[in-house]
This record gives sequence, structure tokens and C-alpha cells, in this order.
Amino acid sequence: MRGTSIELFLNYLGIQMDSRKAEGMHFKINLVTPDNGEKFVVEMSNATLTTIAGYQADDADLTIAIDRRELEDVMIGTAKLSDKVNAGKAKMEGNPQVLAQLGSTMTTFDNWFEVLPGTRRHEALPKAELLQDDATYYEGP
Repeated sequence: MRGTSIELFLNYLGIQMDSRKAEGMHFKINLVTPDNGEKFVVEMSNATLTTIAGYQADDADLTIAIDRRELEDVMIGTAKLSDKVNAGKAKMEGNPQVLAQLGSTMTTFDNWFEVLPGTRRHEALPKAELLQDDATYYEGP
């Protein structure tokens, strides 16, 4: 995650979002990382989360300022944004409730979804069985 760009991470949030849960939500979040000068607008509209790099919205509901290194801790889940704010390592101006709204739309999904028919993995195999024939891992046609 430390090698992932902030823009890619924000786009990932858009993929992880359940648009059915986002119906009727409208907000804008400015994100700025002062240490490297990156700026982003994250907008929820029409049940879609959009990220625009290099811009800030004049009418943002929330503005977050946090250094990249501190943001990485939040991205990988070893810290919460609220902890960074309380420690003086991040600043928030505006309505922090939009983060709760955004969080309420997030969902987890199966990383082993079936891309092509017949490729869905069976349950994980113990390490000793990992070297067996590929047919062990996939359902046949």
C-alpha cells in the first residue's frame, strides 16, 4: 500500500463502494498532502464516487490535510484518521459526518470471483497440497 498512489487508493474506494447504499448522497471532500503538494477532490454524486487529482473544490463539505506518510498509516489500517487528527498529525475543516457517510457505503467483496466460467477457486487448500495438480484448484468445464 505504501507504493500505491493516493489517486489509485481513492479510485479503489470508488470500486469498493456499494452504489445502492450511496443513493441520494451528495458531498465533496478536499484532500491535500502538504508534504508532497498533492491535491484531490473526492465527490459523491449520482451514487458514484469520483476522484479528481490536482484540484480542490471551493464548495467542499470537508477538507482534510495530512502528510503522505501519515495517510499511509490510515490507508493500510494501522491508524484511524480521527487518531491522526487528535495527535495533531492531520487537520479537518468542515463536516466530518461525510466520512461516516462514505464509510457506510463501503463493502467487502470476494477477491476470488469467477472471471471466466469454471475458474472459481475451491476452498483454500492446506500448504502441503499446494503443489498438487491444477485441477485441484479449479472446477472443470
